[in-house]
Amino acid sequence: MLSPLIWLPILGALVIGGLPLRVTGQQARAGALAISGTAILWTLWLFSQYDLNQGGLQCHEYLPWLPALGLNYDLGLDGLSLLMVALNSLITWIAVWSSSPQIERPRLFYGLLLFVSGGVAGAFLAQNLLLFFLLYELELVPFYLLICIWGGEKRVYAATKFLLYTATSGVLILAGFLGTVWLSGATDFTFRAVMGESLPVTWQFILLGLLLVGFGIKIPLVPLHTWLPDTYVAASTPVAMLLGGVLAKLGTYGIFRFGLTLFPDAWTTLAPYLAIWAAISIIYGAVTAIAQKDIKRMVAYSSIGHMGYVLLGGAALTDLALTGAVTQMVSHGVILAILFHLVGIVEAKVGTRELNVLNGLMNPIRGLPMVSALLVMAGMASAGIPGLMGFVTEFLVFQGSYQVYPIPTLLGVVGTGVTAVYFVILLNRTCFGRLDNAIAYFPKVEFSERFPAFVLAAMILFFGIQPQALMSWGESAATTVMTAMTEPVPTPSATTAAPSSGLTVSAAEPMPSGSNPSPNPTQPCI
Repeated sequence: MLSPLIWLPILGALVIGGLPLRVTGQQARAGALAISGTAILWTLWLFSQYDLNQGGLQCHEYLPWLPALGLNYDLGLDGLSLLMVALNSLITWIAVWSSSPQIERPRLFYGLLLFVSGGVAGAFLAQNLLLFFLLYELELVPFYLLICIWGGEKRVYAATKFLLYTATSGVLILAGFLGTVWLSGATDFTFRAVMGESLPVTWQFILLGLLLVGFGIKIPLVPLHTWLPDTYVAASTPVAMLLGGVLAKLGTYGIFRFGLTLFPDAWTTLAPYLAIWAAISIIYGAVTAIAQKDIKRMVAYSSIGHMGYVLLGGAALTDLALTGAVTQMVSHGVILAILFHLVGIVEAKVGTRELNVLNGLMNPIRGLPMVSALLVMAGMASAGIPGLMGFVTEFLVFQGSYQVYPIPTLLGVVGTGVTAVYFVILLNRTCFGRLDNAIAYFPKVEFSERFPAFVLAAMILFFGIQPQALMSWGESAATTVMTAMTEPVPTPSATTAAPSSGLTVSAAEPMPSGSNPSPNPTQPCI
């Protein structure tokens, strides 16, 4: 049920990468759209099969792989994984559509995009710590190539910086996982088996610290963020959308899935400091964005602040705050994707991203009126204007965290106000004013170029007006996290798995000899 989300993009990447040279860029793009579109349909089918009332892990695949190393092909789907997989599928399809049909080396480009998508989906689904790490690192080289080959100015520097930071992140996370398994005495890297073991609080602090720094680099949080502005600005529009919309969520997902649930005692003790860390990131990201003259760099810095809201919700550890944090991950991915897409259109049509040069794009005759209108809406959503997707998610975080950490929450509210300031600056200088007669006419923006923005804008409006459609899934994900922290974990003997089919079977059925039990009672997703 879950493997197609991983192997369909990866196999599609191999097929597209191996196409004959006579295949055009448009044909390669059409193939990538078909594959990523199929992944979206598969994800929607999983939504229809998932029982919100039951919650928890409902789809499970288990196959022995390297049991001597504690590594098995162990996949599972709960509310948190489902939302992240859906975001990954959506942003991948948007990224493929947003790419130019005339892009150089199209087979390699689309192949790398799909390869990244499959690896990220696998990381969101992995129920084995070592399997998660392998899939977490799988995107490292593809993203390096995507930035280094198709990036803009200083692309080699930015790609190398990204590579070094991400490699450091992986080393810290692997050290944390190895220490957790070895010190707990677990027999393998199965997530739920490790959760069943208790560690001394001192070791919890050390291991949680490794994971916080490792995943904090990926998010990124201040002061681990210095790779972000250079990388986001140097990356092409489709790659920037994947970096901000999907890759950053691996960091917040990892903190919730592993940091919070594996080390609950240490997390509870460090929570006040994490709330302060979140507030610093929110204020820093917003204030720094105001000082930028490049609109793409401004959007990149805004991402730092918005990801701080996720950490604030996780630190508060209330149902409402966690629901807001999870839905903020989705909201941020959608809003950042539309912002990067629209900035890419402006750069392609006008030839610059400099605020001091851009003005009057809202002009209905000689400007880019539709793109400007969409940019205004996206900026309002990012600033948390009521009626749009960004308001609901941020309000949930504030409402759930204020009673626990009032000062960091108030600083977060201030950060929202500062966010409105820099987006007013961006929109005022870019969309309004008088056009420069020297560059008065811009190339026409085709409907196909605007279409991804229409899709994302429709989602921003829909979830802003009907937030319960998103909140219900966020509540399920938050419940999963809270349950993992507070309830005892079933012993491995409580359930068994059928490696031949990959589906969970009844505990009454005998285990095949030589296979490890699946330590996770689930319902098959059929």
